[in-house]
Amino acid sequence: MFPSCWSPSRASFSRLAAFPASFLPRFGSSMAANPRVLFAPSGRSLFDEPLRLSVEGLRPGQEVTLEASLEDERQELFEARAFYRADAEGRLDVSRSPALEGEGGSFSGLEPMGLLWSLRRPMRRLVKRDVQTPFVLKVDVRGGGPSEGPGPVLAHGTHERAFLGEGTRRIPVREGALRGTLFLPPGNGPFPGIIDLYGAGGGLPEYRACLLANRGFAMFALAYYGYEGLPKQLKDLRLEYFEEGVNYMLKHPMVKGPGIGLLGHSKAGDLCVSMASFLKGITAIVTVNGSVVNVGAALHYKDITIPPIGVDTKRAKFDSAGVADIIDVLEDPLEGEGRKSFIPLERAEGRFLFIVGQDDHNWKSEFYANEGSKRLQAHGKSKPEIICYPGAGHYIEPPYMPFCAVSMHFLVGSPVIWGGEPRAHAAAQEDAWQQIQAFFHKHLGGEQGAKESRL
Repeated sequence: MFPSCWSPSRASFSRLAAFPASFLPRFGSSMAANPRVLFAPSGRSLFDEPLRLSVEGLRPGQEVTLEASLEDERQELFEARAFYRADAEGRLDVSRSPALEGEGGSFSGLEPMGLLWSLRRPMRRLVKRDVQTPFVLKVDVRGGGPSEGPGPVLAHGTHERAFLGEGTRRIPVREGALRGTLFLPPGNGPFPGIIDLYGAGGGLPEYRACLLANRGFAMFALAYYGYEGLPKQLKDLRLEYFEEGVNYMLKHPMVKGPGIGLLGHSKAGDLCVSMASFLKGITAIVTVNGSVVNVGAALHYKDITIPPIGVDTKRAKFDSAGVADIIDVLEDPLEGEGRKSFIPLERAEGRFLFIVGQDDHNWKSEFYANEGSKRLQAHGKSKPEIICYPGAGHYIEPPYMPFCAVSMHFLVGSPVIWGGEPRAHAAAQEDAWQQIQAFFHKHLGGEQGAKESRL
């Protein structure tokens, strides 16, 4: 009855080890005239793909500082720094060279993608708003290591991290009340279809749907408030709107059928559970740190209303900087009025996968996954898959997205801690991305088979 828990110590953090040596530019035996930064792939890669970074032309054993930076679409700068030592031939490869301990370093140890997942701007979360343009990653190599501090810039390199893959089609959807974007993979189709929903921030985030479309899924990123004529506030929600979205996908000639999948994070997780409980044609449901109780707004469907779970704001804890820990503010859904907010997921016909960060401080995701599992099995339904990640916080995103410890919560109206430890969280994101794809391929009839969980 209890979920298995994934351990980073029993899984490789990156697929970089699988890169053949020939994939990197070859180094000569003699030292280059000037240091230079090398990327593999060289100019552009998709954001969810591993990126190999190396430096050649250094002095043997030279200590250097690598500084990475990335500017989002609001000109907010995210930065990371790590210290390295060149090998006997004057080169370093971050997939093989451990970062050195040192004050001011974003991480230490062997972390091939550390300069990406450790990118940070205080109180901010990196979000891609326009998937048609890439992020530009900049890397500076500075002389000097942890003992002497960063020196002058010795080399500079840039690399584009893209979201919209070659041949993937982006199609804005404005049909009836629907507001969203359909992404179709290259090829003639049809493809396994999935509706992708994000949480309480509103708007229309497209980046996760876009990345998954590159992997062979017909993805419908669906907005439900705070976007183009939709309600401006997260108040009363009508499931009939989401039913329109389901029917749109079921009827689309590029969607394989006979059923579709749902993918939701945070508040969108309980929306996906509600959709699966009341609507037809849903075969597979993945929630990422979601809930099995209705949260934040009353949900209506025909003559049925599920009230939101009660909130006790006095249970929030604030630190000296005014950052809130809200993990205990929601009422117990197993007692009193809280029971009315429990979604009747036993009515669902689809299969469930719950992705859980065990250090989620937004709410008790592991508790909700367990209670959902108990309820399904008590009604004779299949036991859901639950994958728990120790040390992972709330925002389990596509791989290599920077870890966000604190940012504004749109419903709370103040910054909150999301939980998680950076290294473990980054590893969880990489593994969860593979598990989500494998689950949908298995239950929606995609090309790939089920992936064995690294538990």
